[in-house]
Amino acid sequence: MTFYDIVCSFITTNETRLTTEIGQRSTTTMALRSAPPRAAKPKPKTSGLTSELFRNPKVPFALALIFADAILVALIIAYVPYTKIDWDAYMSQVSGFVGGERDYSNLKGDTGPLVYPAGFLYVYSAIQYVTGGEVYPAQILFSLLYIINLGIVLFVYMKTDALPWWALSLLCLSKRVHSIFVLRLFNDCFATTLLHAAMASLLYQRWHLGLIIFSCAVSIKMNVLLYAPSLFLLMLKGMDIIGVISALAGAALVQILLGLPFLISHPIAYISRAFNLGRVFIHFWSVNFKFIPEPLFVSKELAVSLLIAHLVLLAAFTHYRWCKHEGGLLNFLHSRFVSLKKSDNSGSSFKILNKEHIVTTMFVGNFIGIVCARSLHYQFYSWYFYSLPYLLWRTPFPTLLRIFLFIGVEICWNVYPSNAYSSALLLCLHLVILWGLWSAPSEYPYVDHKAHKEKRKEK
Repeated sequence: MTFYDIVCSFITTNETRLTTEIGQRSTTTMALRSAPPRAAKPKPKTSGLTSELFRNPKVPFALALIFADAILVALIIAYVPYTKIDWDAYMSQVSGFVGGERDYSNLKGDTGPLVYPAGFLYVYSAIQYVTGGEVYPAQILFSLLYIINLGIVLFVYMKTDALPWWALSLLCLSKRVHSIFVLRLFNDCFATTLLHAAMASLLYQRWHLGLIIFSCAVSIKMNVLLYAPSLFLLMLKGMDIIGVISALAGAALVQILLGLPFLISHPIAYISRAFNLGRVFIHFWSVNFKFIPEPLFVSKELAVSLLIAHLVLLAAFTHYRWCKHEGGLLNFLHSRFVSLKKSDNSGSSFKILNKEHIVTTMFVGNFIGIVCARSLHYQFYSWYFYSLPYLLWRTPFPTLLRIFLFIGVEICWNVYPSNAYSSALLLCLHLVILWGLWSAPSEYPYVDHKAHKEKRKEK
């Protein structure tokens, strides 16, 4: 065989192999094309926190705020002297309770008799046990409470998405609120934190849990009841009548259980002291009505006038703002009565409330009570400070005016002692904010069912 024959044989063999491979590939390709498409592999689910971090840029900013504020609180405790106001009185009242006293009229401190419900005694008894009644460890405990409360508030704000990311920093900029938490150790701090926790539960339609937490907050300080009218309206909107009754019964049961040792032994003393709605505060400590002469400040005429203004404002906001999309308050109540008459508790007419509507109704209802309060002491600022940025961004005001209003309110609360000018300015600022809330457009209160179902499927 010549060299030429060898080459020709090699080329012929390779061509045969190439032709065979091409035929096999063509057959495979046609089979793949005719075969049904494979189901796409499910993407691995990332954790809720990680996906939230990438989806919402406010989350890392909020975490940075919490970290920075924790450092600030530590510096305040280390370098700013503690101011003794009510701590010794708290410890005296708690000592009487721990010692076996169950008559509320005998539980007293250096600032006067005990005027808070039983939850206060349980909380501060635990604090006394942990800290030994010492101020410094109590400050550390309250600093943790401050961070927890800030975290809950930031969570509520991010769920409503009412503010731009940078405006969340306003929640960390109050000198007075830092002082209330870590330099004064007031019971308002625990009541406020529990109130915000109750609101966080309401955002997820956990009405019964929210009512229990709300009742616990009331058991520490009764100012939380300023939220009660708004909360009751939201319950009527978001629950059937059986749910409303059972949730209210749960809240009442909490009060009975907490107050049981006192209700059994001295019920009249407990109810009259712990739930005294007719207290007259000292004119000197008033931050909002210092410009009114003291005789008028302590008069029943002013108290009745402010109560009427409170009720009128609540009724007006309920009818024209919060129930606007239901045709007004009377039409809404009529629809609820009709559903009760038909015994329609199957859930077919059940509607899920919008998160923004829940927070707006709660915060505005409380703010109306703040505006109409006869006396606001310095620690009462914690009752509504954390709602101020949200309320300001619900108004139609330009951003610059919102910031000026926020700064103005903060300045008024840091004037000590308050005077006629600072209190008059604070009242004017409150009225401007209230007008802005009244003139703001009313949001639709309910979640679209289809969108909600699709969102739940995605989760």
